[in-house]
Amino acid sequence: MLDFEISEEQRELKALARKFAEQEIIPRAQQYDREEKFARDICEKAFAAGLMNFGVPREFGGPGLGVLDSVLITEELCYGCAGITNSISANDLATLPLLIAGNDEQKREFLGRLVNSLAFGAFAITEPGAGSDVASMSTSYRRDGDEFILNGTKHFISNGSVADWIVTFATSDKHLRHKGISCFVFPSGLKGIERRRMHGKLGQRAADTAEIVYEDLRIPASAMVGREGEGFKYAMATFDHSRPEIGAIAIGIAQRALDESLKYSRQRSAFGQPIANFQAVQFMMADMAIELEAMRLLTYKAAALVDRGVTPNVNSSYAKAFSADACMRITTDAVQIFGGYGYMNEYPVEKLMRDAKLLQIYEGTSQIQRVVIARDLLRE
Repeated sequence: MLDFEISEEQRELKALARKFAEQEIIPRAQQYDREEKFARDICEKAFAAGLMNFGVPREFGGPGLGVLDSVLITEELCYGCAGITNSISANDLATLPLLIAGNDEQKREFLGRLVNSLAFGAFAITEPGAGSDVASMSTSYRRDGDEFILNGTKHFISNGSVADWIVTFATSDKHLRHKGISCFVFPSGLKGIERRRMHGKLGQRAADTAEIVYEDLRIPASAMVGREGEGFKYAMATFDHSRPEIGAIAIGIAQRALDESLKYSRQRSAFGQPIANFQAVQFMMADMAIELEAMRLLTYKAAALVDRGVTPNVNSSYAKAFSADACMRITTDAVQIFGGYGYMNEYPVEKLMRDAKLLQIYEGTSQIQRVVIARDLLRE
């Protein structure tokens, strides 16, 4: 039986997150975007409100929310600002490899840090020369007695410069590609780690995005997550879980774009009447609403399937690809409805369009999602 209704508890979670977005995020979003300011103060309030670390299991002190629950919260926070929400929600990406393959000691240590006080984790996989092609990574590791030694550079890492601990991926032999990759977790303050925040992004400018350099970094053998050589598998499983949340980010941005367009079209007059009366504008907003509904259905379905243990889950790629592309169209149309004012940063829609673009790029580009989908279609 299909059920398109969410529970009362989930409605309350959405309401809490929307209230937080309206009261704490929206009033500060433009300033933080303009200044590229990391919103630690807002993260502190989100932590206090129980709006962080959704996926940390209850046995380790967290709320133990499912992927669908997290999606519902994320879309409402992103209604306020995707960049600030990135800072709030990036911990959930960092925790996934530990939940998938970590041992109890690793979970107690690193997940425990997140729930005891405000702290941040980072998921470090992307490199200057290895984005969508994860298997071509150059960051290397080698064993030296009871330790591993890591060397390499990670790029575009969410919360990378503020993280208290890092989950990272490295290869024992680049020529082995995916078969040589392993996963590690360790504190960020170790000797041999250098971090710097990257500036000059088009959108989501409030989010902390960093470069992390490992130079003869020594970590104990106990830092390895799961089995040696299976890091690529853990990374792909992580993306199966996290891609529905990219759909949620898209929903939040797109819903805000539609709401702002509806409001503006009723206020703005041309030829003696509100532009909302013109069919050309009405059709643009109707198309926004149609795509938003499709985004929600795809994203909620993908999240619900992950919660049921259906992985690998091509529906995550459906949701990610469609939602990212639709969000870009919706925000571009919102700028068009605002006309010249939509091009000015005193109005919110230009920021929404800039924030939307990243959704087509990170955690597997829209083109890579189509590769995943095509392979699934062609699999015997």
